Amino acid sequence: MTAASHKGRSLIVPGLAALVALAILVGLGTWQLQRKAWKEDLIGQIEARAYGEPGPIVPEADWPAWRADQDEFRKVRVTGTFLHDFEAPVYGLAPGDRQGAPLQGYYLVTPLKLAGGAVVMVNRGFVPMDLRDPARRPGSQPAGEVTLTGLVRAPEARNTFTPKDDPGRNQWFARDPQAIAAAHGLARVAPFLIDADGSPNPGGWPRGGLTPLTLPNNHLQYAVTWFGIALTLIGVFTAFAWRRLKEPASAELK
Repeated sequence: MTAASHKGRSLIVPGLAALVALAILVGLGTWQLQRKAWKEDLIGQIEARAYGEPGPIVPEADWPAWRADQDEFRKVRVTGTFLHDFEAPVYGLAPGDRQGAPLQGYYLVTPLKLAGGAVVMVNRGFVPMDLRDPARRPGSQPAGEVTLTGLVRAPEARNTFTPKDDPGRNQWFARDPQAIAAAHGLARVAPFLIDADGSPNPGGWPRGGLTPLTLPNNHLQYAVTWFGIALTLIGVFTAFAWRRLKEPASAELK
């Protein structure tokens, strides 16, 4: 075997390792560009739908075909009667004090019965941990017909870190209208929620208007970072291979 052939073979393993690492880095950069496009589309939806005059919710007849990408974040106004007996406190975090520490508490998801008998789940807003019990926030559950304004939201997505709900103890960890409805035997329930706006509630709680409408979009920065690391890897491996191929044959035999 010649020295040149031996040198070439010695680059196979590090070359394959570099190719695998390069593929991963390029994949991560490409994924960030895809996330950037998704985020820009979402920001565009918010800007087009969340402001201006509120409209009606999608009619019940159209609920089976409802799609978040066509309706989420739209500003709506709806009238109905709250079914406070079925109030579901969903654990979550809310913007905190001036130091930025988030507050732990619950988002109160309550069924709103419409005039025709159908139900829309409403995220009425946030209460701190110590106000989970309605008895500790007098006046927070208005009786009779109410009219509210808010934003249409898709059910909250679950992931592997989302704890399992416990309907028997009325403990919830995702704003999921169908799951909450099923636990209480409610039918004709909308496939979406409404996040109530910041209009004050009786007694001061819950506090609505916490839907995040300003979304960070740093995906281009992340993509550039991954592609930059990929280019650096190419440069490092090229320098390594060049030096390996140019080193004297006697150096390899030591």
